[in-house]
Amino acid sequence: MAAVYFTDMRAGQGQSLLDKTGKLLEKAGLREVIEPDDLVAIKLHFGERGNTAYVRPQFLRRMVNRVKSLGGKPFLTDANTLYVGSRSNAVDHLQTAVENGFAYAVVDAPLIIADGLNGKDYVTVEVNRKHFKEVKIASAGYHADALIAVTHFKGHELTGFGGTLKNIGMGLGCRSGKQMMHSDVLPVIDQDKCQGCAKCGRWCPSGAINMDGKKSVIDEQKCIGCGECTVTCPYRAIAVNWRTQPDVIQEKIVEYADGVLKNKNGKTIFIAFVTDVSPDCDCYGWSDAPLVKDVGILASRDPVALDQACVDLVNQEQILSNSRLAGQENAGDVFRALCPSVDWSRQLAYGEEIGLGKRAYKLLKI
Repeated sequence: MAAVYFTDMRAGQGQSLLDKTGKLLEKAGLREVIEPDDLVAIKLHFGERGNTAYVRPQFLRRMVNRVKSLGGKPFLTDANTLYVGSRSNAVDHLQTAVENGFAYAVVDAPLIIADGLNGKDYVTVEVNRKHFKEVKIASAGYHADALIAVTHFKGHELTGFGGTLKNIGMGLGCRSGKQMMHSDVLPVIDQDKCQGCAKCGRWCPSGAINMDGKKSVIDEQKCIGCGECTVTCPYRAIAVNWRTQPDVIQEKIVEYADGVLKNKNGKTIFIAFVTDVSPDCDCYGWSDAPLVKDVGILASRDPVALDQACVDLVNQEQILSNSRLAGQENAGDVFRALCPSVDWSRQLAYGEEIGLGKRAYKLLKI
């Protein structure tokens, strides 16, 4: 049974929420994770431009200071997004992070976009699972000596909720890896948009794209659905495919989380903020009203147990009458009420099946 440490939102003299966050990390075993000179990736979501629900930068500075006190060398990181927004390349991503408060002067650590300038900087990791034999993990996350995953726990339209497994799995998949998680269909080139630049063909690892006159075409017999062409095309002629099933995308995310953790044995710690529990992912350019009141902050060495504890605590709360779930205040299961067609438990069950952690936990309040 995994230990999950929890603190509520109460604060006072000598025990601010920042102080309590530091205590959570200590209780969860930060000293066992960080060694002198470790390069420590602090994985978070910098928030899309216009979104306000992400974890505040002051909490990240407190974590940075804790890591430095142990001799570690922390950096804040996230990978570029698949969709075209304010974080789909490193330049826009860093600009958005600074606008959202994550400047060096605030967080006291450098910001590194994990998969590089345009999402091409990744490491192929062998996992040999149901959906993927290999996964493509953003290189800065993979090469770091230790990982602290900082998660804003919230709802999500595809997976029911977005927790720690999604934060590291989808979050540290490179851009083409995100396409592979989101889609079960092969890409198609829009011939009206194609400009014949042939960049997609140069990046295709299977040689499935060739020129037919002045346009690129995909040989479906050779295509492996890797998504490289989708994220390479500068004219958006190869559309992002979002078509998949809820159970499938949850399992794919977990397999990517497996890839992230492959070389991090004993070198990970996970912390989740169950605050501003918005109904949507932080990738949107807005934050809708929270579904429940702020619950608290949790930390664990087990990502599956942590996600399970977060779900359980949210489901113990009364749904707020001014939220998207108004009229369903007694639904019992917040995330099933939010996404009736999604069984959010699949990601936890699959994570347990492949050995990422246990759903059984002991909640220890500090």
